[in-house]
Amino acid sequence: MISTEFSEHQNPRPFVPMAPLIDIVFITLIFYMTLSIFYQFETELSISVPKSEQSQEVVRSPGEIIINVDRDGKVIVNQRHLQYGELGRMLKQISVLYPNQPVIIRADKKTYHEYVVKVLDACAAANIWNISFSTLKDEKKGAAETPVI
Repeated sequence: MISTEFSEHQNPRPFVPMAPLIDIVFITLIFYMTLSIFYQFETELSISVPKSEQSQEVVRSPGEIIINVDRDGKVIVNQRHLQYGELGRMLKQISVLYPNQPVIIRADKKTYHEYVVKVLDACAAANIWNISFSTLKDEKKGAAETPVI
């Protein structure tokens, strides 16, 4: 029979408790899963959208396409810079696969209207009519600055 008691001259072998390590792995997994959900928001941090008193916060649907237009008129979709022709081709392919595809346009508040109209023309040519504009709730009414569509 093996004794589990140790004499004073005999030290126990070091061991690593597995339960806390498994907990840490699961917590890390949950963290990255949550982070990947927020990564799907596809917003460009350099774009400052305009504020509006009448904007309403809505729940986003999973298949929405977010088209970011920076102040220089560059179009960014899924963190890829696209020319307007490429954007039109992409939107046509998507509209064939997914009719009534929702699109959110996030234009910088200093973007020329001309660039936003080019994006709207590309959406119209692709037969996409479910379009929203992203704004921030105006702080004058005491609301917090949360992105709304």
